[in-house]
Amino acid sequence: MPRASQRFMEFISTRNQVPPVSFRTAVAHGLAPDGGLYIPSKLPDLKPHLEQWSRLSYTELCKSFFELFATDIPKADLGDIIDRSYIHFDDPAIAPIKKLNENLLVLELFHGPTLAFKDFALQFLGNLYEYQIKETGQNISVLGATSGDTGAAAIHGLLGKKGVTSFILYPDGRIAPLQERQMTCTEASNVFPLAIEGSFDDAQTAMKTVFEDREFAEEVGLSAVNSINLARILAQCVYYISAFFRLPKEQRESFIFVVPTGNFGNVLAGWMVQQMGVPIKGFQVATNQNDILHRLFQSGTYAQEQVAPSLAPSMDIQVASNFERFLYYAVNSDSAEVRSIISQFKSTGNYVFDQFKHESFSSSRTSDSEIKSIIKSIYETYDYVVDPHTACGFSDINNTPSLVLATAHPAKFPDTIEAAIGKEILHPSLELFKSKPIVKYHVDPTPSAIKEFMRANL
Repeated sequence: MPRASQRFMEFISTRNQVPPVSFRTAVAHGLAPDGGLYIPSKLPDLKPHLEQWSRLSYTELCKSFFELFATDIPKADLGDIIDRSYIHFDDPAIAPIKKLNENLLVLELFHGPTLAFKDFALQFLGNLYEYQIKETGQNISVLGATSGDTGAAAIHGLLGKKGVTSFILYPDGRIAPLQERQMTCTEASNVFPLAIEGSFDDAQTAMKTVFEDREFAEEVGLSAVNSINLARILAQCVYYISAFFRLPKEQRESFIFVVPTGNFGNVLAGWMVQQMGVPIKGFQVATNQNDILHRLFQSGTYAQEQVAPSLAPSMDIQVASNFERFLYYAVNSDSAEVRSIISQFKSTGNYVFDQFKHESFSSSRTSDSEIKSIIKSIYETYDYVVDPHTACGFSDINNTPSLVLATAHPAKFPDTIEAAIGKEILHPSLELFKSKPIVKYHVDPTPSAIKEFMRANL
């Protein structure tokens, strides 16, 4: 593999067993050929840009940010990709902030086409893939795994894109019914929702193994839409910067960003922004009852347990794929140590760190019973409805100035919301799916079965 030109920003694998690549190559690969995750070879310093960026609109900010990373895409082309990525959001602020009280704010990330925060990255990634296909003339096959929102956002980000066939794995019966309908009722001939028996972790493990077969990846033009793809993390960085600028100026550096997360990608984006010089005070990792990340930050033990289906199904994860990116930085960029830790975790499902305290992070855990009571309490106190995942963000924030990231629209989880507040929440875009037939395909969660299905349907 040729070395990326020095005039481009380079991207390296967390496992450091392959040469650096350019932004476009990192996006096209998704997962690095050595099984690692791509990261910038060096994080840029954003501090010199902050004053100017504070006056920009969301899309202008996005362009300025990505110009530091996507250095192998002409600025005019990059600007066009970004402009088209945010035209279908239903709020002019793109990511508006809702004030509940002086110390409690909500960053609404559900104003995109599929009503989830994944739209910020996947609308962008869909347009970026379309650009890559036009430039190279090579079709791609997108393979993803979802615990709920990623699949719908990926599919809708790629709808109508010529040269793309989408295959999305998801745990059958373990995502919300409307999340499933968003994936399975598109009536698109190049979209294949693949229902598997098992958990999201089973789907994600099989998916990553398929990506490690580089011969197959080349054969089908394989690309990734999961947050293993660095473009997704970078796109999510932008709403942290935008939100920071819109906090009360005298309090900006006092607010904790509270992030409901299962795969660690969402909170990783914020932490990377902090490492690049945006003075965010810190982050609270908010988990549901599948609390591997909470246990890690509390005890230093990264231990996989059985997935317990919950009312916040998008967070029903026990193997957080983006943790490897954070791990790389946590062990001082020692790729040999990363490989050793990941190998032990894969073989035993457990790794104990001698010290794993990080001043940027706190964490919390929320059970199903607490989710319902939080939804009810927020509604009764503030006349505001949160979805079950966002509810986890309100679990343990006390009086600390907090910005809670609202990751999905409550209308996607009608049964839980109605049980909590006695009221039905509807959204017109979701109502359209209720009358359409579900089309899904049952596939064994094994790399061989997935590859066989993909070959048969390309």
